[in-house]
Amino acid sequence: MKLDLLVMTVHPDDAELGAGGVIAKYVAEGKMVGIIDLTQGELGTRGTAETRAQEAAKAARILGVAVRENLKLRDGFFQNDESNQLEVVKAIRKYQPEIVITNALDDRHPDHGRASKLVNDAIFIAGLRRVETAVDGVDQEAFRPRLQLQLIQDKYIRPDILVDITDYWDIKERSVLAYTTQFNVQADDTEPQTYISNPDFMASTRARAHELGRSIQVKYAEGFTARRLLGVQDIFTLI
Repeated sequence: MKLDLLVMTVHPDDAELGAGGVIAKYVAEGKMVGIIDLTQGELGTRGTAETRAQEAAKAARILGVAVRENLKLRDGFFQNDESNQLEVVKAIRKYQPEIVITNALDDRHPDHGRASKLVNDAIFIAGLRRVETAVDGVDQEAFRPRLQLQLIQDKYIRPDILVDITDYWDIKERSVLAYTTQFNVQADDTEPQTYISNPDFMASTRARAHELGRSIQVKYAEGFTARRLLGVQDIFTLI
């Protein structure tokens, strides 16, 4: 299956929080969109790897993505090394996406920046024909996506591009709230509140999207950074 867009992020829920609106937008427009989670989020304070997998599957159905996989790298301890790079290379070659979106270049959570660098390096390696990989005994061809973008996550980073997600905010929000162990928890006697489980976190997420949207005169937007300069065919299509 060839994808148009692949969101490849480290924790289940990163894709929804940072790019849920863009995912929903391009699914609605008929693009083939997928999500690959690098880890199971097994070190999270709340929930388990099993409950997170169930929540991720529900979020994927809400967004309507064509595929969602989990590479099961070690949450918190994965490294940008050869073995992990090759796992990401296999996924990139398997789905041959035109565009990859990954984690923020630098962020409050150390996994985010490390995952961003891992995916960046794997994208380059995936295009090297002398790096040989196979899936289910079938040799893969070299492939390199034409564009990589990074999320804007907890730490505010000035975006290089903003995408209007006004018509898809409700879908994004529902996909995030599918993670019932992680977000918008009013009270829980068995597990502690966390930075993201407090209902104020979702309010701040909406406020961030609204703030980015105001920059381009729309209600809600998601922002992304690029590691290279971006060009357009027609400046009259810009907002």
